[in-house]
Amino acid sequence: MANPDCRVIVTCEHGGNRVPRRECALFARAGRLLASHRGFDAGALDITRRLARAWRAPLVAATTTRLLVDLNRSPHNPAVFSAITRGLPRARRDALLARHHQPHWQRVRAALAASPGGALHFAVHSFTPVLRGARRDFGIGILYDPKRRAERERALAWQRRLARALPGVGVRRNAPYRGDGDGLTTALRRELPANRYEGIELELNQRLIASAAQRRALAAALAALLP
Repeated sequence: MANPDCRVIVTCEHGGNRVPRRECALFARAGRLLASHRGFDAGALDITRRLARAWRAPLVAATTTRLLVDLNRSPHNPAVFSAITRGLPRARRDALLARHHQPHWQRVRAALAASPGGALHFAVHSFTPVLRGARRDFGIGILYDPKRRAERERALAWQRRLARALPGVGVRRNAPYRGDGDGLTTALRRELPANRYEGIELELNQRLIASAAQRRALAAALAALLP
């Protein structure tokens, strides 16, 4: 996307584990779960804020726990609700979508609509180093839709640049998840043509961003990816 009017938009869907007051009863015994990778993406919000400042980019971030409603799932996906909320009555689940899911997606859409020349959407997430006993032995994953040429070329270029800037960290494409699976960027690709939208998700191993110093250093390396 070479249009000079294109702008960068940065989002964080799982930035915190806050529980709204009206939903506190649901999580009365879920303290450990809320603090785990299932409750939020640890470190992702700090990285997102640093990148937004470095790029002078609009920031759309959420701090409500993903255990209430997952903002990186389509509203029709059963996985948008966790084991805690999946069994709630339909009316209550619809209310959760209306209060939390819909506003976040609408804010992202509004930021995209404000960029007539198109936009590069950069969504920041983090992943646990060990999942179900399996170690994830790489540091950074760049997620994209391989059918979109601009995204594919950007992901490959960024992988090479980060590998040089951060030797030993390990940078993979479309790992630990598929870049074209259900989520916010995939939904936006259906709404916007490739010449107006690029969606790149960044997945960061939480062992790399456990401290403020680590997050500061990694954000600096990531910020250098764009002029």
